[in-house]
Amino acid sequence: MAFRMKYIRRWGLMYAVVPESLSTHSLEVALCAHALALIGNARFGKSYDADRVAAKALYHDLPEIFTGDIPTPVKYYSRESHEAYASVEEAALARLFAMLPEELRGSYESLFCYTPEERTLIKAADKLCALLKCREEAHFGNADFREAEKALLASLREMRCAEADYFLDTFGESFAQPIDTLLKTPR
Repeated sequence: MAFRMKYIRRWGLMYAVVPESLSTHSLEVALCAHALALIGNARFGKSYDADRVAAKALYHDLPEIFTGDIPTPVKYYSRESHEAYASVEEAALARLFAMLPEELRGSYESLFCYTPEERTLIKAADKLCALLKCREEAHFGNADFREAEKALLASLREMRCAEADYFLDTFGESFAQPIDTLLKTPR
């Protein structure tokens, strides 16, 4: 079932020059969450289990195999809509876990038990990846993502996640660079 994530399209309400699947998004969130954990450990004296954070981030949107990608304006339209969606997500996870052999269930279920710090890092990585997607689309001349980019940047900064701020301030501009420029960067 997890391999079906490649069929789930994100950003359903917007035209995307570069379509994004749930698989792509999940990988990128895992990469960013792992980086945020390493940044936290190296720069801010934290003791995150970066590998565990990456694994949890990789699976964070697994329920969307059944639900699809619900657009943020719909998902967060009201407290009731958000609570209803959370209930649907829980049911989707329960169904996915029920498909597993008994001896594997606990290991997979543990990937959805977050400490508050892990939740913050994964949420920040999720927003960071969405922001980078918006910037990518803008780079290709797609104006559909402009408002989402502004909202995501504000939301990300409001999180006051030092690791995400560091990532964005240190690496954010490099995402707009062509490959030849990136390859010239000194080591």
